[in-house]
Amino acid sequence: MARALWSGSISFGLLNIPVQLMPGERRTDLRFHLLDARNKARVRYERINSETGEEVPWNNIVKAFEYRKGNYVVLEPEDLQAAAPQSRETVEIESFIDASAVEARYYERPYYLVPLKRAHKGYVLLRETLRELNRAGLARVVIRTREYLAMVQPQREALMLLLLRYPQELVAPDEYAFPDQPLSRYRVQPREREMARQLVESMSAEWTPREYHDDFRAKLSKVIERRLHRKGARIEMPHARPAEHSGGVVDFMAVLKRSLEQKARGSKRTHPHRRAANGRSRKSH
Repeated sequence: MARALWSGSISFGLLNIPVQLMPGERRTDLRFHLLDARNKARVRYERINSETGEEVPWNNIVKAFEYRKGNYVVLEPEDLQAAAPQSRETVEIESFIDASAVEARYYERPYYLVPLKRAHKGYVLLRETLRELNRAGLARVVIRTREYLAMVQPQREALMLLLLRYPQELVAPDEYAFPDQPLSRYRVQPREREMARQLVESMSAEWTPREYHDDFRAKLSKVIERRLHRKGARIEMPHARPAEHSGGVVDFMAVLKRSLEQKARGSKRTHPHRRAANGRSRKSH
């Protein structure tokens, strides 16, 4: 079971409801490593000085902001601390809004607000009030080191915390060209609209999430499983933990499960920006 990011409370007015903030999404991507095709050794990523080509120790790395191409201002730890939000384990609801007022493009990431046992009454009271009035709580919350705008909304028996993007993070539609003239300008005929409507209605269905699966991941898993059983396909690293077996055959599901668990643990940590030896960089999430 996932671990709570923090234990705190939902706060509005004078009411405080003790809750735990739990992840509401699960990463299921298959994790790959890079190997050197010549000797199958792991390819490591290092922090390389772009001028000297030498690896830079962590204690010599500082953060800087590029205010102009090739020009930087170095930030000290106290600068970052001064800008960081005050850490508090509270979902502070500032107002209640129409639940349908927030456009889908603002949604960023879901979390669950799980009540502690002594908080069931207040939790249910808030959940049912929001459901009855079709309202959502607009709140601010600090997760790790960043303050987010968020929405508290009932979802079946749960209260969900949906992180929202700030308007400044969204691209305005007017930055692109969309067809905005009357239909006659595009020669759309009434008969064409009627046929399009009939087609849409004939293809209409209920939204049933359980019927949808990541087909690419499933197919790739089968490809990996077939590859594992090919002669000479496996590469045994020195001191590596032996593969789990079931009747002499690799327990592929156990391997995948362990990979997913490692991915889930890794997503909870904040990784620094690392630079590859060839000068390219990537971010680990």
